Amino acid sequence: MIVVTGGAGFIGSAYVEKLNREGVDDILVVDRLGNGEKWKNLVHKSYRSIIDKEAFLYGLDDGTFDGQIECIVHLGACSSTTERNADYLIDNNYRYSVHVADYCVERDIRLVYASSAATYGAGENGYDDSIFDTLTPLNMYGYSKHLFDQWVRRGGHDARVCGLKFFNVFGPNEYHKEAMASMVYKSFSQIERTGKVQLYTSYDDAYENGGQKRDFIYVKDVCDVLWKVQCDPTVNGIYNLGTGEARTWNDLVRAVFSAMDVPVSIDYVEMPESLRNQYQNYTQASMGRLQATSAAHVFHSLEESVSDYVRRYLSHPWRYL
Repeated sequence: MIVVTGGAGFIGSAYVEKLNREGVDDILVVDRLGNGEKWKNLVHKSYRSIIDKEAFLYGLDDGTFDGQIECIVHLGACSSTTERNADYLIDNNYRYSVHVADYCVERDIRLVYASSAATYGAGENGYDDSIFDTLTPLNMYGYSKHLFDQWVRRGGHDARVCGLKFFNVFGPNEYHKEAMASMVYKSFSQIERTGKVQLYTSYDDAYENGGQKRDFIYVKDVCDVLWKVQCDPTVNGIYNLGTGEARTWNDLVRAVFSAMDVPVSIDYVEMPESLRNQYQNYTQASMGRLQATSAAHVFHSLEESVSDYVRRYLSHPWRYL
């Protein structure tokens, strides 16, 4: 059995679909569906069962799953970079992860988990995935992910498990994420409503308005790499997972306009004061270490990825991976 925590969420449900395409359907989805639309991500997926986090942790402790689990792909977390409740983030993103990792390490079960580019903070030390101790996250979300990375390293578990620092992931199945959905999704919605897209002005003279850069990566590429990592237990350590190429917000939005066959129209608006001190003007994954493993991957270009997402999914209601 393969366990996917966060399996009804954006990346988790996309990975369940990837597992199905690879012929795997003995999957335990760990997630809480709540009152939202996240359940739609699981329609047409094949899996054994779905349980919530508390039931899963109880099952780990009482031996319910002993001898059944081949691999845990741990994607469940609070991913909100604006979440202020530090106790909640420590419990949900750190202690939960430690609990799962302890179980895997003690029983020699394959563990692949999601870290984040938010651990790099403003990038003052670059985006080299061999650097850890000098990182200074800009928000509590990034710090909660950094804490678990440090726990993995200091316990020597990075020789046995694999963590992936996701950069800016976008694609189908993120429709339930509301404020945390990607700018591709938000741009599509804005263009449909108004014919325009709003981007933040720049507060750094090194970047023009909309010229701030991110390493954008398509969820399909993420899932392809996750599968390769899951299948090769020798790929251990903590690695970046981006494309290795930073592109501007302007590039991203223009790709959306192009995919929709709509003339480009961008309005630049003031960045909320609450974001200014925790805003990353530039991210670009250093990909050399991961690309030297069996998980090496040829990534789709930004334009190819946006076009696929817009034309095959966003332009069609109820089109999920």
